[in-house]
Amino acid sequence: MKEKISYTEAFTELENIVSELEQGEISVDELSEKVKRASALIKICKTKLSSTEEDVDKILEELHEKEQEEES
Repeated sequence: MKEKISYTEAFTELENIVSELEQGEISVDELSEKVKRASALIKICKTKLSSTEEDVDKILEELHEKEQEEES
């Protein structure tokens, strides 16, 4: 099941994990779980960014087509 989380939530959680890692606040026992979670969050962010890019490209293409039709 895919997790329903916004890009902002995923990015913020990822920032928190990175901060904990940088400050050495994570025990060795937690490290594996945090790295797995960070990996999942990165995947979520990449997927959302790719989807947004595709949406923007589609909108720009539609605008361009409409502009060409109006010029004809």
